[in-house]
Amino acid sequence: MKQDRHLDLARRIATLATAALLAMQAVSPAYAGPREQARRLHDRLAGVPPTDAVLTQMANDISMGQATVAAQLAMSNKNFYNVTLKNFVAPWTNVERTVFVPLNDYTATVIGMVRDDMDFSTVLSADTLYVSNAPGAPAYSPGNNDHYQYLDDNNVDLQATLQPTTQSSLLGIPSSATAGVMTTRASAAAFFVAGTNRRMFRFTLINHLCRDMEQMQDSSLPPDRIRQDVSRSPGGDSRVFLNNCITCHDGMDPLAQAFAYYDFDATSGRELYTAGAVQPKYLINSDNFKTGYVTTDDHWNNYWRKGANQVLGFDGALMGSGTGAKSMGQELAHSDAFAQCQVEKVFRAMCFRDPGNAQDRQAVSTIKGNFKNGGYKMKQVFADAAIYCMGN
Repeated sequence: MKQDRHLDLARRIATLATAALLAMQAVSPAYAGPREQARRLHDRLAGVPPTDAVLTQMANDISMGQATVAAQLAMSNKNFYNVTLKNFVAPWTNVERTVFVPLNDYTATVIGMVRDDMDFSTVLSADTLYVSNAPGAPAYSPGNNDHYQYLDDNNVDLQATLQPTTQSSLLGIPSSATAGVMTTRASAAAFFVAGTNRRMFRFTLINHLCRDMEQMQDSSLPPDRIRQDVSRSPGGDSRVFLNNCITCHDGMDPLAQAFAYYDFDATSGRELYTAGAVQPKYLINSDNFKTGYVTTDDHWNNYWRKGANQVLGFDGALMGSGTGAKSMGQELAHSDAFAQCQVEKVFRAMCFRDPGNAQDRQAVSTIKGNFKNGGYKMKQVFADAAIYCMGN
């Protein structure tokens, strides 16, 4: 009997211990105290530990239900700009999509736009460029990256020294031909060089709508704007064109025509813009299909407003057609997919994972709504995502 009582007591202790362990494992970090939450928030946004004074202030803000104020304080740390944002943007600027590239005018311009709370829906259309007023920095040059390499090498405080200016004043192209980050020198060097300028369109889609061409395939659209260089019978088999090539080119080529006047001269290191004169690259390999489309200007049409890709949510207030890269950038950046993409990228950067469940997806939807309704402020997206994830 005594042995049974001991056995029963041991079982109860074991049950209580197991319950306690499970309870500890089930506790969400969201129930951590304000000070621990503040530390997590600062780490996610700035990537470095806060000072004790900053930590105390952030904890007080969180205790008072002012987590956004705490996030704004964390984002006042120079490392939010020099490290977090630099690493966030750098992969957008190169074909390899690597973070291991020097600071450049594309990255610096996005950093400046975020710092200044500029309407981020203009990132593909604005006549905007950010340079630094740091003492000793070489002047900006449209022919090299020396200005930004100096800032990188000397860890110059980007938050304190970046100044807005215009591409048209520094790159030698008219304001009407500027198209945000697409027409920065770094972007031109990566995506306008050689090729057929389809690369610029593809990587703009990847970086700003989070879609690659394989995800945009739609064979229901008219093929009338597909250029001559695309064979209609690759390897002698027309089925390859009808079931593969056409599904991307029918939508891409009418949009990529917006870049018809742009090129990059690798010898001089400069972006080229030839107003009214189509770049020869648009007319190469014309013998592949002589009756294909011949590019005569930079007029573009968005065929994706019909068919499967309507789901991108293009703005009904826009026309879906126009001339030049600026208006085409506006078309892309005023889609619902653009806003969704920015929020998903920030969520991934702040939470170290993709949205993985219904709660995450609802958070992304809410943050996207705040982003669109609040004037496309990227700092608010970073704050909202970091606050959501500081307890997850």
